[in-house]
Amino acid sequence: METPYTSSQTYIDEFDPVDYYRTYYHPEEGTITGEWLDFALRNFHETFTSGGVKGDLLIDFGAGPTIYQLLSACEAFNNIIISDFLEQNRAQLQKWLRKDPDALDWTKIVKLVCELEGNSDDESCKKKEEKLRRTVTKVLKCDALKKNPYDPVEMPQVDCLISCLCLEAPCKDVESFTNVLRNLKSIIKPGGHIVIQSVLKSSYYYVGQKRFFSLSITKEELEMAFKEAGYEIVKLKVTPWTEKREMHTFHHDGYYFVHACKACS
Repeated sequence: METPYTSSQTYIDEFDPVDYYRTYYHPEEGTITGEWLDFALRNFHETFTSGGVKGDLLIDFGAGPTIYQLLSACEAFNNIIISDFLEQNRAQLQKWLRKDPDALDWTKIVKLVCELEGNSDDESCKKKEEKLRRTVTKVLKCDALKKNPYDPVEMPQVDCLISCLCLEAPCKDVESFTNVLRNLKSIIKPGGHIVIQSVLKSSYYYVGQKRFFSLSITKEELEMAFKEAGYEIVKLKVTPWTEKREMHTFHHDGYYFVHACKACS
C-alpha cells in the first residue's frame, strides 16, 4: 500500500513525540535501538574524532525530540543550535535541557556513546549529558520547505550542519530533496561540512498507530542530489537493513551516511 504524502499540517496536528520515542528509542520497546543506533552513533563518533570535523558552531536540522545525534558533536564544537519544525518536538528538547522530571530518558544511549569514547562509568555519562546541555545555546524552529529554512531569524553561517532521519519526511521527491540541500548551503560556511544520516528506499514509518510518508531514495539518487546541490562528497557509507522484525513500524532497504563539504569558492 502506497503511503500518501504527509502534509505539514498533519504533522502539526498528529505527530506525538512521546509516541515517536516509545516506538523507536524506548530502552525496552524501541525498534531501532540496535542496528540503526550502532550505525549512526559510530559514524558520528568517527566524524567528530578521527574524521577531524570540528569548529565553533554546529546546527542540527530537524532534530525531532531526540538528542543522541549530538552526543559526539558536543566534544568537537563550542556551540550547538538544535532546530525542528514542530513545536511539540522543540518542547521535548527544552524539557531534556532543563532536566524536567518528565523529560525523555536518553541515559542508555548516552552510555553507548560513552562506551565508544572509552569511558562508560556513571560519572562519565552524567558529565556527557551536562556537556551537551552547556553546549546547546538555542532551540529554533526550522522549515525544510522554505528557501530560508529559519525565516525570519537571521542565522549565522555554521561550521557544520547535521541532520538525522529528517529530510525524507518533508520532501515529496528527489527534486525537492535536492532543493532542500541547495537551500541549506546558505547556512554553511565556505569549506564547511554537512553530515546526513538516514534510511534508503523507505516508504513509510509509524508513530504509534499513525502512518507517515517517507521519501524512497536510492544511493544513486542520494549521490546525484548532493552533487547537483553543489557539494563535494567526502564519504558515503551504506549498510543493509537486516533487523526484519521491525517491519511493523517502518520499511526500508538500509541506512546511509553522507559527509560532504560546501566548496570554498
